[in-house]
Amino acid sequence: MSHVFGRGGAGLPTAVRGEGCYLYDSTGKAYLDGSGGAAVSCLGHSDPEIRAAIHAQLDQLAFAHTGFFTSEPAERLADLLIENAPEGIERVYLLSGGSEAIEAALKLARQYFLEIGQRDRHRVIARRQSYHGNTLGALAAGGNAWRREKYAPLLVETSHIAPCFAYRERAEGESLADYGQRAANELETEIERLGPETVMAFIAEPVVGATAGAVPAVNGYFARIREICDRHGVLLILDEVMCGMGRTGSFFACEQEGVAPDIVTIAKGLGAGYAPVGAMLCSGAIYNAISDGSGSFQHGHTYHGHPLSAAAGHAVVSAILGRGLIARVGTRGAQLETTLQDAFGQHPYVGDLRGRGLFRGVELVADRDSKRSFDPGRKLHAKVKAAAMEEGLICYPAGGTVDGRHGDHILLAPPFIIEDAQIEELVGKLARAVDRAIAS
Repeated sequence: MSHVFGRGGAGLPTAVRGEGCYLYDSTGKAYLDGSGGAAVSCLGHSDPEIRAAIHAQLDQLAFAHTGFFTSEPAERLADLLIENAPEGIERVYLLSGGSEAIEAALKLARQYFLEIGQRDRHRVIARRQSYHGNTLGALAAGGNAWRREKYAPLLVETSHIAPCFAYRERAEGESLADYGQRAANELETEIERLGPETVMAFIAEPVVGATAGAVPAVNGYFARIREICDRHGVLLILDEVMCGMGRTGSFFACEQEGVAPDIVTIAKGLGAGYAPVGAMLCSGAIYNAISDGSGSFQHGHTYHGHPLSAAAGHAVVSAILGRGLIARVGTRGAQLETTLQDAFGQHPYVGDLRGRGLFRGVELVADRDSKRSFDPGRKLHAKVKAAAMEEGLICYPAGGTVDGRHGDHILLAPPFIIEDAQIEELVGKLARAVDRAIAS
C-alpha cells in the first residue's frame, strides 16, 4: 500500500526513467510525452547539459537563505531573463513555481499602490475560464468555476469578465477584429462599474492553457487591454506560467501581442522539469516605488531564489536561447498544426483546433454545427486520458472547457526537441485514443 497522498488517481504507473521525448514506467513501457507533463518538459528528459549544471551547482552550493545572501546562480538567471524580457521589465523575483509567482504578483501590485499613496486600489479583475494557480490568492484570481467551487468561502472577491475565446464567444457575422475589441472593452466596463480608483490589476494568460485548451486572443485584443489599463492606472499582469519560455514561438508569449506588461509570471518551462523554479518579473517603476519608499517587499518564501533551482533555470534558458529552439518551436508547431488538421479537421466530434507554436488544443464536441458539448457526466476527457496512456501517450485532457462544467478539450505541449516522426506518432496515438474514448 502506498502512503503517498496523491491527486486521487489510484493505480498510477511508476515512472522510473526519462529519455528525450519519452518516459518509461517500472514495467518498461514507453510513453511519448505529448504534453510535457503540464507544459513543463520543454527540453525533454535527461538533457545532459542541464543535468551537468545542476550537479556542478550542488557540488558548490545547495542552499543559502535569501534573507542573508544572494547567490551567483540567482544573479545570472535574473540577468539573462532581463536581457530577454519585455520593454520596461527590470527586476526578477525568483520563486519555486507558478502559484507562488502569481501570489507574489498580486501582493506586489497591492504594495505598489500603498507605496504611491493610492490605498483604495485593491480589486483584481480577471477572466472567466482562466487558471492562475492553486494557492488561495491565485485560485481567487482564476476564473474556472469547478476549481473554485469547494474553496469559494476562502477566496477574496475577484471580478471576472468574458475571455477572448473566438470559437465560443464571437457572434455570428462578427469580424475577428470587432470581436476582439468587444471582448476587451468588457474590462473598461468592469473598471468603471467597480470604480477606477479601487482597481489595482487586470490579470490574464496571453494564451489560455489548462482550463480552456490553448486559446490565443485575437489580434488587437491585448493592445486594447493595454490602452484601457493605462487610461485607468491599472496594472497589467500577464500570466505566462504555461505559455511562456518559448512555448508559443516567442520567448515571452506577449511579444506576439505587441504589448509589455507591468508584471509577468513564468514557471514550468523555466525549469523544464529539472528543478522547481518560477519567477515574477516587474517593471522598474514598480520596483523603484518600493525601493524608494518602504525599502522592502513584504513577502518571501524559504526556498525562493534557491541556488540549485536558479542554476537549473539558467541552464534551461541558455539552452532555449542558444540552441535555436524558439525557431524550432515555430517549425515543429506548424507541422503539428498540419498533422492535427489532417487527422481531426473533418472529425465529426472535433469542433476546434487552436493554439500557437507547440501549444495546441483540440476541443471535442457532440455536434459540430451547434458546438454542443458532450454530457459532462460522461467524463470524456478522463476517458481520453486513460485511452492515451494505454496507447503510450501522455496528453493533458480536461473538462469544463466552456463554463467550468461543460466541454472537453485536449492540451498538447510536447518537448521542443520533438522530431517529425514523433509528431506523427503523437497524433496517431491521440486519434486512436479519442475514437476509443468516444465509442466507450
